[in-house]
Amino acid sequence: MAEAFARNPRHPRQTTVTTATILAVLGAWLGFANPVYRLPILVLALPAGLAFAAVRAPSAKAAAKAGYTIGAVSACACLYWTVLPVHDFGNMPWPLALPIPVLVGLVLGLYAMALALLLRLGAERLPPWLFGPYCALAWTVMEMARGTLFTGFPWLTLAAAFSPWPAAIQGAAFIGAYGLSGVLAALAAWPAVYGPLSRQGLAAVALLGALFFLGNGRADRPAPRDGTIHATIVQGNVDQSRKWDPEAQLETVEKYLALSRQAQKDAPTDLLVWPETAMPFSFQDHDRLATSLTDFVAATGTPLLFGAPAYERIPGGNVLYNRAYLLSPSGEEAFYDKEHLVPFGEYVPLGRYLPFIHKLVDGLGDFRPGRAEAPLRQGRLALGTLICYEAIFPELAQQRVAAGANLLVNISNDAWFGNSAAPRQHLDLALLRAVEQGRAIVRGTNTGISAVIDPRGRIMAQGGLFTTLALPCPEVPVVSETTWYHRNYSLIQWAAPILLALACLACAVLPKRRAPSSGRGITL
Repeated sequence: MAEAFARNPRHPRQTTVTTATILAVLGAWLGFANPVYRLPILVLALPAGLAFAAVRAPSAKAAAKAGYTIGAVSACACLYWTVLPVHDFGNMPWPLALPIPVLVGLVLGLYAMALALLLRLGAERLPPWLFGPYCALAWTVMEMARGTLFTGFPWLTLAAAFSPWPAAIQGAAFIGAYGLSGVLAALAAWPAVYGPLSRQGLAAVALLGALFFLGNGRADRPAPRDGTIHATIVQGNVDQSRKWDPEAQLETVEKYLALSRQAQKDAPTDLLVWPETAMPFSFQDHDRLATSLTDFVAATGTPLLFGAPAYERIPGGNVLYNRAYLLSPSGEEAFYDKEHLVPFGEYVPLGRYLPFIHKLVDGLGDFRPGRAEAPLRQGRLALGTLICYEAIFPELAQQRVAAGANLLVNISNDAWFGNSAAPRQHLDLALLRAVEQGRAIVRGTNTGISAVIDPRGRIMAQGGLFTTLALPCPEVPVVSETTWYHRNYSLIQWAAPILLALACLACAVLPKRRAPSSGRGITL
């Protein structure tokens, strides 16, 4: 068969694999947030097409090629916006900036290639009923690896495509976002490999329906709560190109103070949240601008959480931090320094050995990671703080809740990404953190999308992109109860890779089975 395929490049088998590859990429684009059209369930074409291509390819080499193509092209398409910050704010000319999404895709494609080979192995050696659980484990571990290796980049988590549908993501409270992605991938792969009318295909459809039905019931039930607060987010919509100009500092401070005063007049609030680096100066110097903030908090009696750059003097210079401050009406200050920095944005890996890379990201910042995970406390509030893309990492939200946080606060500045799909994709990932941890999230951004999310992943209040606003939200739940996922986090993190390793060992000793009949597979 392989020889015949090599002699005939238009072999029907190649045609179906190519079609599956195209459908997988289209499914990723249309399933994740994009600027054209979105229908979350279409993202299931990604794991369905990947599994079909991996199993139906005429050789392991062809399966690896198809998997890599699907992973690389879909990542490049969905992450097209990565070109914007390096061009608009990194001073990189278009000819050098345009290949950035391609380079990102080329790296992320390696994970899909490894996954394709694993799926091919499982389909060759395991009974059809075991292939589904095996696929779920393989996809889960792939997303875990992608979120961990080389500082991690878990941006295109499959479950995040379903975040606009709260009923579809309730499983994250039990098995986490990665585990939910694995289950969804398996339910798409089963009918793709064995046919939609096979027993496995029909079981997958039934299980998918049950997942939505049970999730809908949980999403509609009120989340447990210890009490509520009235939170207000101020979205300043400050022009990123002027933000750091010294002459614009006073204008920025006055803008945030004016919006906050008006919000206080409209409705008393228990917590004000301003975005990441909302204050473009060193608050710790306690100069005139800093004093205006402390005076405002004391006068209104309202705690204020906001972002500002900070520094620490060390021999030979200063160390910079991306910091979140919490000011209390009593004059007390607490802070959290961002611990998971953006590579090539806030720092350059191996920067001292790659000085030319520093020039490519000039002006994007050069920070050090923080060291404290304790919540910022104000009265009964214990605020677990996540700065910018820290909200895409499940382990960071896990750490905040484990440290005692009863409310999560995510401050971000997504102005870097312009009017693209990135802010919505970012919000979708934050929604998963709320469900995983059973915590409300108050998410304040400079240009949007600011939102308040309840512990079920439902949006309680939301602002628009590139709008100036104060976003009030009463009845924000304060919660101390934890989810099954939170209580069994370590078990889940270890169980998935161990079970996958055992399954692969079983595949190594089991004889090859007859490949799934093409007549029973999905028609493409």
